[in-house]
Amino acid sequence: MATTQPLVDCLQYANWSEPIFRQMRDGGVHAVHVTIAYHECFREMVLNIENWNANFERYPDLIFAGRSGDDVRRAMREGRTAIFFGFQNPSPIEDDLGLVEICHTLGVRFMQLTYNNQSLLATGCYENEDTGITRFGRQVIAEMNRVGMVVDMSHSAERSTLEAMELSRRPIAITHANPDWWHPAMRNKSDTVLRALAESGGMLGFSMYPHHLQNGSGCTLESYCAMIAGAAERYGVGHIGIGSDLCQDQPDSVVTWMRNGRWTKQLDFGEGSSAAPGFPGQPSWFRNNRDFGNISGGLRKVGFSEEDVAAIMGGNWLRFYDESFGAEGQ
Repeated sequence: MATTQPLVDCLQYANWSEPIFRQMRDGGVHAVHVTIAYHECFREMVLNIENWNANFERYPDLIFAGRSGDDVRRAMREGRTAIFFGFQNPSPIEDDLGLVEICHTLGVRFMQLTYNNQSLLATGCYENEDTGITRFGRQVIAEMNRVGMVVDMSHSAERSTLEAMELSRRPIAITHANPDWWHPAMRNKSDTVLRALAESGGMLGFSMYPHHLQNGSGCTLESYCAMIAGAAERYGVGHIGIGSDLCQDQPDSVVTWMRNGRWTKQLDFGEGSSAAPGFPGQPSWFRNNRDFGNISGGLRKVGFSEEDVAAIMGGNWLRFYDESFGAEGQ
């Protein structure tokens, strides 16, 4: 069924299945940025794309591969969900600058310069020393700008994030995080970073992953929406959206892969030393893709206009997609 307002979630890492794709349709979700790599090398990442291609072939009435903002509009017209690929770590480009363009050709539209650790490009948010963007990182940012791949600093440390904004010729994104003035998780972002992000034209996607929420799984919808209202006052409604970080139906072994990769034999607790192994439970008001209407309703209750609700729930991301995914100068 065609609709006039886009609904975009700029980060999920679910255990993908037909029931989840149908929940996307039930929830009216037009576009989702999905993670296709955490610690994978290039060839392993390609295997993940093969799996997605099989999903596109198997469920053509529900999902298709997204490449541009126009694909979000196509999803709106056709009542389907456009799937956009992204990396949470730059490991798939290995140490080869040329793989940036190849990954973009394969459909990748977002790449984090780091996960939680130091990478070849920048410093992750769990390192004690933040040395900023590396020499290779500068080259990668320039190449990402050229081809139309978004620089994502969701898991990066503060200096690295600020330097990425300075170096990038195009606005960057923090696809899934919250302000640390609301909840001081190590992954949440400072006011300094978020003000610079807005001033540079970038986008912030608010996370619903419990480790990023005030009171964790017990976070209330009212608290979450009040946080969004506070962020809108500080940074402007035009620079915010949703990046739920929904990890639906994933086994706990997957969170171990996310945190540990192949770099350690010890369990890395990810979002702070107090975090327990395994995935935390989702808050009651956001269990799956059918629950986005709860957020829209909560935003209205804290005073957002219908126009602002539409912008936050997808309009801002659609504008950003239009401006970000094409080659530089197009």
